[in-house]
Amino acid sequence: MSRLNPPFRSVLDLIGETPVVELTRFDTGLCRLFIKLESQNPGGSIKDRIALSMIAAAEREGKLKRGGTIVEATAGNTGLGLAQVGIPKGYRIILVVPDKMSREKIQHLRALGAEVRLTRSDVGKGHPEYYQDMAEKIAAETPGSFYVNQFANPANPLAHETTTGPEIWEQLEGDVDAVVVGVGSGGTLTGLGRFFAKVSPKTEMVLADPLGSVLAPLVKTGKMEEAGSWTVEGIGEDFVPPNCDLSLVRRAYTVNDKASMLAVRDLLAKEGILAGSSSGTLLSAALRYCREQKTPKRVVTFVCDSGNKYLSKVFDDFWLAEQGLDEREHHGDLSDLVARSHREGGTVFVGPGDSLLTAYGRMRRGDVSQLPVLEDGKLVGIVDESDILAVVEGPYDSRWNRFNAPVSTAMAKDLHTLQANQTLDALLPIFDRNEVAIIFDGEEFVGLITRVDLINHLRRAK
Repeated sequence: MSRLNPPFRSVLDLIGETPVVELTRFDTGLCRLFIKLESQNPGGSIKDRIALSMIAAAEREGKLKRGGTIVEATAGNTGLGLAQVGIPKGYRIILVVPDKMSREKIQHLRALGAEVRLTRSDVGKGHPEYYQDMAEKIAAETPGSFYVNQFANPANPLAHETTTGPEIWEQLEGDVDAVVVGVGSGGTLTGLGRFFAKVSPKTEMVLADPLGSVLAPLVKTGKMEEAGSWTVEGIGEDFVPPNCDLSLVRRAYTVNDKASMLAVRDLLAKEGILAGSSSGTLLSAALRYCREQKTPKRVVTFVCDSGNKYLSKVFDDFWLAEQGLDEREHHGDLSDLVARSHREGGTVFVGPGDSLLTAYGRMRRGDVSQLPVLEDGKLVGIVDESDILAVVEGPYDSRWNRFNAPVSTAMAKDLHTLQANQTLDALLPIFDRNEVAIIFDGEEFVGLITRVDLINHLRRAK
């Protein structure tokens, strides 16, 4: 099949008609598992479809006029789609985004020209800083604005009923036994559920839901549980969105964050497909569904968005370790708190002869505020931001000479170290002196522990 087409007039003409790939390197039991690459949309996610649909509907209905403002609460991808579609049309875009969203999404939104208002991700509906409530308030206070409200906008599920569903039906030659989806706004579930109910009553809608979300428990028990927290972005809810028709769901799976992260990393390692964290939730649930079947079935799920948006999170080993989502061996001692283990080659360090400019650059790239100083594999000092500042501040004329001074001129040499087998209580006097904890195992340097590392450890141990 040729994928060559004449030139398109606009990047928006590339929304939809995404490819489907069969996964052949996973254990799918008796089933065949297919994955639709929504990451191939120009904005990098499935949300491009609903952005195009919702803006077009608002224009037709007179809710969005020339030069108007589009306001939305989003986990990032709907906002990207709205900016992708709306900015070339001359609309102002204001997006309210929870602060747990990846750095790459925020940078992408701002680069497109959207105005991003970050808000808390640890509060629920009814709180003034809850992202949906804040977006609605901004829209009410902004003249000429249109509050998109993807959670209740009928053009959201309509996009999937009229485009995504028919595409899957054609690509899988009219033979689909199950579709595995997540719920953010509910549009994908409802739109696809409506389409397949018409053309293929045998097709099961299967819900993949993060642990902590209220949706899968509600499907299984009929009871609304209290919402928890989860790390996966873009799916899972603490309420049932108006666009989410859970009556269409035949089966629901709860997937914890660790399983989601491992699944999406396996998808890259085994199939060469770079996908976002929610795709890991979908894949994990789809594999569980496939392996439970007693007869062969054809199952489809989604790469909801590109993994390029999560390189600093899901695909960062140190971030996974900080979140307690990695597969590191734990020893039950202070070494478990070391996020960047020297034993595993994770330490960002400098030598005593390196320049202070080099040390500063490594701090910035490694997103750390202090570095161990190693010589011939042995720890000889620690240098932090205040050490560098004490040397380089002063007259402008000689500033670059001071930046070029060796690390040895600024580093602290009088080091207080701890042994890995000591208890957490040993960290507190170190932190009271505004020092970083330097951990050894005998004479072997293990790594550093900061206050943030201790906070992460206490949070994971809840």
